[in-house]
Amino acid sequence: MLDMADQDPVHIIIIGAGLAGLATAVAIKTANPSHAVTILETTKSLSEIGAGLQLTPNGTLPKGTHHEAMTVRRYDGSKILNHIHDFQNLILKKYKSPFMGMHRVDFQRALADKCEELGVVLRLGCRVVDVDIESVFVKLEGGEVVDGDVIVSADGLWSLARSVFLKTPSPPLPTGDLAYRIVIGVDDLSGDDAEELTEFLRRKETNFWVGPETHVAGYAVRDGTQYNIVLLCPDNLPEGISKLDGDLVEMMGRFDGWDPILRKFLGQVKRVQKWKLMHLDPLPEWTNKEGTFVMVGDACHPMLPYLAQGANSACEDAAVLGFLLGQVRSSTVEGKQRMLQKVLPLYEKLRKTRGEGIVRATWDQREDFHMPDGEKQIARDKRWAEGEPTRYTSSKVGDWLFEYDAYKEVEDVWAREKGDDEGSSVS
Repeated sequence: MLDMADQDPVHIIIIGAGLAGLATAVAIKTANPSHAVTILETTKSLSEIGAGLQLTPNGTLPKGTHHEAMTVRRYDGSKILNHIHDFQNLILKKYKSPFMGMHRVDFQRALADKCEELGVVLRLGCRVVDVDIESVFVKLEGGEVVDGDVIVSADGLWSLARSVFLKTPSPPLPTGDLAYRIVIGVDDLSGDDAEELTEFLRRKETNFWVGPETHVAGYAVRDGTQYNIVLLCPDNLPEGISKLDGDLVEMMGRFDGWDPILRKFLGQVKRVQKWKLMHLDPLPEWTNKEGTFVMVGDACHPMLPYLAQGANSACEDAAVLGFLLGQVRSSTVEGKQRMLQKVLPLYEKLRKTRGEGIVRATWDQREDFHMPDGEKQIARDKRWAEGEPTRYTSSKVGDWLFEYDAYKEVEDVWAREKGDDEGSSVS
């Protein structure tokens, strides 16, 4: 293996400082500190929007709020469809990692801090206006050109780089649903319901309320000091509008007749936004054969929130891509290019099928959670009452999701790929 001082350095340009972009930068610099990594982010400060997220065993970090129990309720609160009081213990015993709630901002800041520690260059206020995949440079608003060896598209659902790569506009498609995203601080609770809501919040449970065409997820973040609520219901945003300030009266009206405890939480909300949920059809490819371009996270497989796998699958992408780019070690430009042409298709081979499979599983979860009342709903409730409320605890889907170890898979595959080569180096 080459000494790092003898390597021709690899410069990776990452477009976007969301969770996928930051996690990819961390993974690359961890795998190979000699690589240069530059992140270009449009916003002038890191303030990831979207409230809470759930970290499942396939993407868990050391810090977060453990979800000790899981409860699935009929939307009106009249019936608990399933309750797993030792949910966390079961998850830990089976998958060796916890199931946690975390505020998205905390996750993003932790990744940004690690980027700084590792020497990643994070440039804020840099809007990318053009991408040249063949010559491997991006152009910023104002005219500056940033060139490198590889461009990583981590610019999310509305990715400019994706459209350039596909050579055609690639707008996301509406799902027919929207999300209200809410975070309520325990110290902000007021009125006659404050004590009851505080007690409910501090149980550190994952709660679902399921009803026709709509469901709600609620869970604690920041060590039980905040409650994250996501309301998922039919989309009524105007065409072409992806986000608007929500009307509180309209929001409450949508949940008329729902569980009183949920409505008490909603009664505490002072302001809310609603977001159109969008998706992409599967893309033909995620990388180019020249080894100069690759996509991660929502840029290539945006996740609907029904299985809480958006952040987790982005971490999986980052782990695999970071490890593989870390193996690009060469003393010549030509050797570096050959290595890039080898590792990027391998990333796509390892990640595309699984990423798209998780996307399909989220649609299946939506179908289960949004089922109208009737014979199918009665059969579903009976099935849940017998032990498997969601794909989180289904042995088939849960094992597939949570037993996955991105690093183990990529390390094993890389060991087979390099065969009799001199380690992982090309000269």
